[in-house]
Amino acid sequence: MSLMGLARAEREDLRDLLTGLSEEQWRTPSLCAGWSVHDVVAHMLSYEELGARQLAERFLRGRLSVDRVNDIGLREYATRTPAQLIELLDDHLDPAGLTAGMGGAIALTDGMIHQQDIRRPLALPRTIPAERLVPALRTALFAPTLLGVLRVRDVRLVATDIDWTFGRGPEVRGTGEAILMTVAGRRAAVVDLSGPGQARIAQRVGG
Repeated sequence: MSLMGLARAEREDLRDLLTGLSEEQWRTPSLCAGWSVHDVVAHMLSYEELGARQLAERFLRGRLSVDRVNDIGLREYATRTPAQLIELLDDHLDPAGLTAGMGGAIALTDGMIHQQDIRRPLALPRTIPAERLVPALRTALFAPTLLGVLRVRDVRLVATDIDWTFGRGPEVRGTGEAILMTVAGRRAAVVDLSGPGQARIAQRVGG
């Protein structure tokens, strides 16, 4: 399946998750500091309706800072209800605009990480297909906005549930999902890793 197809499958899984959440779960804090589940979903979808000109304008308003640009998008979409956000997701199961970049790898990786930002605090684990995890891991390591490779330098990452390894140095073992979330800078996932290199990563990974 193409990256676009994998990204769509990931968004379909997200839609299935969101349609079953209660109002209280939508208000639950996510792994993204200061953001609720609702905020994460609003952020994820805040780029889907932007054409090239609108996207450029938002980046200019945010003075080319990713954090400020994300904050602008979140403010614009924060008033949408869960039902409205789900409807927007339904309309954009196929990534468009910025998230369609890198052949769909941005939508796949961003969507997977943020879905886990939602699932982990809600104690709603899942098994992510290896065909999606492997390209997401690769993108998270080298995408300019994440540069996860800097967090996991000088260690050897070994996934225990899929056929995937990366790097050299003291070994760090864990599920592909836990490695992905650690590469993305989620401290909550670091405790799910083990091995002689785990402490080295724990010192680098923020909240």
